[in-house]
Amino acid sequence: MNVLEDRFLTPKQFADRLSISRWTVYSWLQTGQIKSIKLGRLVRISESELERIIKEGSR
Repeated sequence: MNVLEDRFLTPKQFADRLSISRWTVYSWLQTGQIKSIKLGRLVRISESELERIIKEGSR
């Protein structure tokens, strides 16, 4: 999916979808395990990144 067509999630929404803590998401962001974009002070994570994490976890 093209980034311009992608939907973006807050770290809390991303965490909720994976049933993990928001702090785990922030840790993954800090270590580079997941990619995000910054809009000023706001952090957003694409739904395609969520799909990638789910696919990798099911291996």
